[in-house]
Amino acid sequence: MSASPNLPICRLDQLAEGTPTEIEAPLADGPASLILCRRGEAAVAWLNVCPHAGRALSWAPGRFLMEDGLLVCAAHGASFELERGECVRGPCRGQSLRQVAIEVRDGAVYLAG
Repeated sequence: MSASPNLPICRLDQLAEGTPTEIEAPLADGPASLILCRRGEAAVAWLNVCPHAGRALSWAPGRFLMEDGLLVCAAHGASFELERGECVRGPCRGQSLRQVAIEVRDGAVYLAG
């Protein structure tokens, strides 16, 4: 999944440390909902799609369930750690969220080309 690396999708300071944030981004195959999570001066991004049922993980636009530091799918309770996006509890244990390549430059988050 990629798009133009010249278009920032958000500013790093818009992302709260360790808290999932939903961002709409223009990927090569069309717009997509992404989950971004900040870690200091870096960030990671995944598609907002649960590998178990193909539904968004959010329970409402931009709203995510968190429990014990894990991102929880609102549909079936699959729980994902925020470092690698791996499911550690629930129906898709061992599977992972689909990562989207990003990079942080000059305080902004860009899709990696």
